[in-house]
Order: sequence, then C-alpha cells, then structure tokens
Amino acid sequence: MDEALLRSLTPGVLGVLVRRGVDFAAAEDAVQDALVEAVRVWPADPPRDPKGWLVTVAWRRFLDTTRADVARRRREDLVDEEPPPGPTPSVDDTLQLYFLCAHPSLTPSSAVALTLRAVGGLTTRQIAHAYLVPEATMAQRISRAKRTVSGVRLDKPGDVATVLRVLYLVFNEGYSGDVDLAAEAIRLTRQLAAVIDHPEVAGLLALMLLHHARRASRTSPDGSLVPLADQDRSRWDTTAIAEGIGILQAALARDRLGEFQAQAAIAALHADAPTAEETDWVQIVEWYDELTRLTDSPVVRLNRAVAVGEADGPRAGLAALAALDDSLPRHTAVAAYLHERDGDLATAARLYVQAARRASNLAERDHLTRQAARLNARR
Repeated sequence: MDEALLRSLTPGVLGVLVRRGVDFAAAEDAVQDALVEAVRVWPADPPRDPKGWLVTVAWRRFLDTTRADVARRRREDLVDEEPPPGPTPSVDDTLQLYFLCAHPSLTPSSAVALTLRAVGGLTTRQIAHAYLVPEATMAQRISRAKRTVSGVRLDKPGDVATVLRVLYLVFNEGYSGDVDLAAEAIRLTRQLAAVIDHPEVAGLLALMLLHHARRASRTSPDGSLVPLADQDRSRWDTTAIAEGIGILQAALARDRLGEFQAQAAIAALHADAPTAEETDWVQIVEWYDELTRLTDSPVVRLNRAVAVGEADGPRAGLAALAALDDSLPRHTAVAAYLHERDGDLATAARLYVQAARRASNLAERDHLTRQAARLNARR
C-alpha cells in the first residue's frame, strides 16, 4: 500500500467534501473511513482513479452517517448530489484548507494542531513532540478543536501567522521526522508567497530553501546522521542557497523583522561559510539574541547555548545551558557536546548515553550512541 499516495490525496478529497457543504469534522471522519477502506481494498484491487475512488467512498460514508440523523427528504437530496462516476478533476485545495483550519473561532495553537492532524498528515504523537507536550494533552486539544469547528461555517479563513506556523511545523517534521513532507511545505509556501506580499512569508520560504539545500548531506549512505560540521558542503544545493539568500535579503530590506527572517539569517550564515571553521559564530549569536527577543522560546535559547559555546568557548556555552530546563529535548545532547569540547570526555560519554535513551527517532539514537562509543574508546 502506497501510504505516500494516500497522504497526498487526502487534502484534495477533504476539499471536495467541504466545498459540497459538509462541515469539517464530519468531512474528516468520512475521509478517514475512506482511507481505512483503501488500505483494505487497494492491495488486491487498485482503482484506476484513486482520488475519485476516495471521494466516492468518503461521500457514501458521510451519507451513511447522515441517514441516521436527518429526515428522509434531506437524505434523498444528498443522494442526488453524489459525485458522478469517472475521473475527478485535479484541484489543489491544500493551501485553502490550511487557511480554513486556521478559523477565527480557534486559538492559534488549536488551529495549528488541527491543521497538522487533518491536512498535514502528522500523527498526534508527532504534533505533541513538536509542541513539547504529552501526547494525551495534544489529543485533547485536537478533539476540542474538532468540536469547535463542527458547529461553525468554514467561511472565515484564519490569519497568515497561524498558517505560517503550520507550514513551518510541517516542514520541520518532514525534514527531520518520519514523514517526508518538506517538499510539500516548500511548495505550499511558494504558493503563499505568490499571492501574499509579506516579509515573514518570504522569511519562511528562505528558511525552508536554506535548510532543504543541505538535505542530501545530512545522512550517510547507511542512513546515519552527519552533524553540520562534518557535512560534505560540495553536496549542498548552491542554487537553492542562492535563491534563499536572495529572498531573505529582499525581506530584511523591508525592516519588518520577524522570527522566520531571523532563523533564515542564521541558516544563511551557515550556508555561506566555505568550511565549518569559517562559520561566523559571533554573528550567529547576535541573530539568536534577536530571535530570543522575538519568541522567548526555550528551544531557541538551547540553540543559542550551542552558538555561544562555539563563539565564546564551551564553558560559556555550558553557563548559558545551565539556565535552561534540563527536560528540554536535546538538552542532554547539547550538554554532552559542550563537555566534550571542554575536554571532559567521561562526562560527555555518560551524557551521550543518556541523550540516546531520550532520542525521539532511531537515527538520532544511533548517532548519539556512536558518539558515546567513540569517546569511550578514547579513554
């Protein structure tokens, strides 16, 4: 079963149902039922028109549910509206659905969570990890969001800031997680940049391009992670880097700094360094100071501690790290790295082992385990 195909078709099928007047929660339930049926049926009998098949099955699931609650006359009207057989026109509703999920009746955090789950294809576990909250907490948040939008008309799209946050999280999960959504996030952000003249939209697109340009060098042939300092920079996509830097410079020239522009500026400094040793860490720390002022995010402060350790020495980095909650994801891994740079190999090896136990994915766990083994072999 091609799960990537199902994931790519889901927004379009959901959009068809929403345009036919089905409220969002009911449409999502119907589409999920259709996806389950596809997993059961398609391996033995794949359809010639997968999207049309999903639309038909989802619509019928919706009708089956509706028949239990509405009058006979209304049921007959809905049956008359059933999509005709044959290929379904290809219409990309994804970006529109992102805006609809960012409904004014929802808080920004709930809108982001709902969109990631319903349109972005992420699991509740992945969304919870991105938000640094327990999975049960995120499941409740998503359920509340569904209940909220189930009783309202989806005719008032949400704001750009919420949609940007969703696209950013989708890209991050696609870039470093289990689901490859990075290219889709870039595609949608390009669409958004083409219709909205906003420096933060440009900043996000630049950030995505600069990160994506390094993707080919992030893993070795055996799938293991390659740290930024050890990456083969000849494999970086210089065309994407040049495009990203050009977009960023135009956005910064408008003097309306936002967090995505600041993050893109940091990524540009990494991309612009011919070697890891030539990285301008002092300027990177200055950009992290700006980013901290804009967001006050603990994750930003964690990354700033690494930059401080490179610019001012590992002990300065450890001092910055000491001010942060040690339960933060990657906190222990950062501590291990800074202790290694400070020459305390025993402490670093022990912390690498602890960080490996807390790693959120297998590639990261293997990398940290190798780091611990490397240091233990040197002692």
